[in-house]
Parts: sequence; C-alpha cells; structure tokens
Amino acid sequence: MRTGFPRAVRTPRRLRAGLVPRTLRARLIAGLLVLLVVTCAAVGLATTAALRHFLVDRLDQQLAASGGRYAASLEHAGQGGLPDTRAQPPGTLGVRLLGGRVTAAGVVDGDADDADTPGADPAYADGPSADGPGDEDDRITFTPAQQRALAALPIGGPARTLDLGPAQGPYRVRAVAGRDGDVLVSGLPLRPAEDTVRRLETLELTVFAIAVAAAGTAGALWVRWSLRPLQRVVGTAERVSAMPLASGEVLLAERVPDDDPRTEVGRVGAALNRMLGHVGDALARRHAVEERLRAFAADASHELRTPVAAVRGHAELALRHPGDVPAPVRHSLERIDAEAVRMGTIVEDLLLLARLDAGRPLAEDEVDLTRIALDAVADARAAGPDHRWRLALPEEPVLVRGDGHRLGQVVANLLANARIHTPSGTRVELGLRRAGAGQVELSVTDDGPGIAPELLDRVFERFVRGDRARSRATGSTGLGLAIVRAVVRAHGGTVDAAARPGRTVFTVRLP
Repeated sequence: MRTGFPRAVRTPRRLRAGLVPRTLRARLIAGLLVLLVVTCAAVGLATTAALRHFLVDRLDQQLAASGGRYAASLEHAGQGGLPDTRAQPPGTLGVRLLGGRVTAAGVVDGDADDADTPGADPAYADGPSADGPGDEDDRITFTPAQQRALAALPIGGPARTLDLGPAQGPYRVRAVAGRDGDVLVSGLPLRPAEDTVRRLETLELTVFAIAVAAAGTAGALWVRWSLRPLQRVVGTAERVSAMPLASGEVLLAERVPDDDPRTEVGRVGAALNRMLGHVGDALARRHAVEERLRAFAADASHELRTPVAAVRGHAELALRHPGDVPAPVRHSLERIDAEAVRMGTIVEDLLLLARLDAGRPLAEDEVDLTRIALDAVADARAAGPDHRWRLALPEEPVLVRGDGHRLGQVVANLLANARIHTPSGTRVELGLRRAGAGQVELSVTDDGPGIAPELLDRVFERFVRGDRARSRATGSTGLGLAIVRAVVRAHGGTVDAAARPGRTVFTVRLP
C-alpha cells in the first residue's frame, strides 16, 4: 500500500538543505548570530519577567498597606461625606460589598491639589451599577461577571488580577473584612506597570537589534580574518588540482605558506605540503622512467631497422636464386620475408610513437582532408574488395593545418582497422564534415560485430588487439590505433570510439 509519508519527509529535508549555509564562513557567522539572538532573547525575557513580577509585588504591598481605607470611606461619601483619598495614588479603586452586592464604588481621579483635598469624584453604586453625585466620566459600571468576581475574592487573601474592561483595564484587587459585616475591596491599576514593561521591551528590542547587527558585522570580519590561512590552503589545493599531472614533466612547486603546527590550519597545511612533496617525487620518478622507456624504444627501433632490412634483403635475394630451391626451403624463405616485413612495420611504428611521445614537432602545412579521404578509401577498396566502402564528404574541400603524411596515416589506420576486424560484406563509411567551434570532424563507421565492452576503454592503448590469443592471422600489430591517438593529440585534437553490435564509430576531431 502506498502512502504519502516519504514525500512528507523529503520536503522538510529539502527546505532545511536550502536554509542551512554551505560554506564554513557562513556557518560560523550564522551560528554566532543565532547564539547572540538566543542570548538576547533569554536576557530580554528574564528581565521583562523580573520587572513585571517586581512591579506587581509593589502593587500588592501597597494594597496590603492601604487596608481598605478608601473603600470604607465610600460608605460615608454616600451619606453626604467625602471619601478619604489621602495617600491614595491616582486610579485607586474602592468597592464596598454587602451580602455579595456592590453598594458603593469609586476611583481616585488624581485631580486633588494636595493630600487633604478630596481628589476623586466617586461614583456610587447600588447594585452592579448606580449613578452618584460624581462626574459622568468617573462612574463605574460592573458587569454581572465582574460583580461575581468581586464577591468571590477571598477575604484577607492574596491580591488577584481583575479586568474591568477597556475603560479601566486590568486591576490588582484585594478584599478585607469591614466593621459592619461588609467586604471592602481595594484595587490598583496594572496599566502603569504594563506601560513600564512595554517601554522596557521596546528599549531591549532596539538595543538588542543594534547589538546583533554590530556583533554580526564584527563577527563576519573576525571570521573572515581568522579563515585567511584556510583560504590560502584552499587556493593552493585548487591550483594543484588545475595542473595537468597525467603525463610529461610536472614541476609541482606549489606549497601552502601556513604550516604552523600549533594551529589546526597549520597542521592541515603541513600535511598538504608533505603530500605535495611525495606526489612531486612520484611524478618525477614516473617521468624519469617514461623518458628511459622512450629512449629505449627509440634506440631499439632505430637499431633494429638495419638488421631487419638486412634479413629481408637476404631473404629476397635467396628467393631470386636462379637454381632449383626445394619447396620447404622456399616456404621458409617466404615466411622469413613476411615476418621481416612485419617486424619492419612494428619497428617503424614504435619509432614513430617514441618520437611523438618525445614531443617532436610535426609539419605545419595546409592539408586537404578531402583529398586524403579520397585516396585512403581508394587504397582501402583495393586492399579489401569484399567490403562495401562509402564516402560522405562536403561539397567544399575541408582544409586543416598539420602534417599531411601523418594525418593520412591516421585515416589509413582507421580504415585498415575496420577492414581487418570486420567480416566480408561489411559496410564501412568514411565521413567528413565541419563541426562547430572551429573544428573538423572525421568519422569511420562500420556495421560489423562491434568491439567487446571490456576492450572499448583500452582500444587506443599499445599492443591491444581484438583477438585474445594474439593471433597474427589478421596482420594486426596492436599499434595502429595507438598511432592514431598519438598523431591526433599531437595536432591538438581528440579521438574516441563508440560501439554496439551492428555499429562501430571512430570519431576524430581536429582544430
């Protein structure tokens, strides 16, 4: 049964991957900012909570000290007297309850000139709300729910918070027992305390925002300065990775300047320097071995040319002897001549490869690849009349700069490879066209059995042949395609092969 859980799990991971910084510098700066924001938030919450608790405790202490004096004086104010507002801060609430019913209520309005002058125009209540001799703006109307909350206050208990609506706001209220069996409720407004807390919150947000911005800027500069040695290590590694190390002489002189073993980056730099030293030594030894092998191949090929030519000459001279030569002897002489020809071809190929490996310069002439293709197909048709040869050439001649003799050898080797390794009746097509980016593309395509997958990656190596038994029946030396690659590379081009049953394509691209 299919469910949607895997998709639901993958989506958050992709989101997290997009939000998490990738570079070490960005991660360090982001971590610093996150820690600073969390610290500021914790400090802000703690100070705000502490201030709010402190202010509420002060209100509760003031309520306990007042003892319901202002609420008790409201009874006399209802009989024509004045309420006692001495030492009562503005906004002080006084409520008298009898039998759970509000009989009088008032609020100190703060208009008194001194402590002995009445500073409030209380509103008197008979029931939940009533009109009294005070100002209309000072009347207090209690909802049934508020009246029940006032009646439910524990006598002599701790202060509680009571919301008196938008006009009055929240109050801290406390109830005490009166002398006449009534209940006296005193209250102080929470709005000044809340305003103080909000001002603190605004100040903290401003200060913390400035602190986070300043710390982020300073932290970014500090992290950037601290990571400069690591950036130099990265730069050295990138420069080394861009160097061609596959062949030839390599001067691996790059080193990390920061190798102080007392630091982490210094230890990394020192380790990288040691590794580069080992790699440089290995490359130097490899180059020395390659040079010795090239010199040996060139010298051996050069020295073998003379004895091979002598063997071939003596064989041909013996075959031209006018007298009777026994058949077995003639056969042996013919085989000697054939093997001498074969050995001479191998020697010439090895000498050519040695010269190309040594970087010998080639001719720089204007070469007509169209003419080379025509001549090569004509020669291949004469050598393999059982094959079907085709040409696909553009209308205009295709000209390149290079060595005409060597490029002709490339085309001839590709056609010979197709002829030797495919059965009679195979269709072989030589194509030539102008490709993009200022390149010329030459391809040889056949519909033969193809190349074994395990040989396709090594088909351009030396002495690699399709017949595993290394039979000489086909006449292949295993050097033809190696010469193709060496000549093409010497001309600044590339060659590759693609094969499947029924189609094999060798593609040469030249500038």
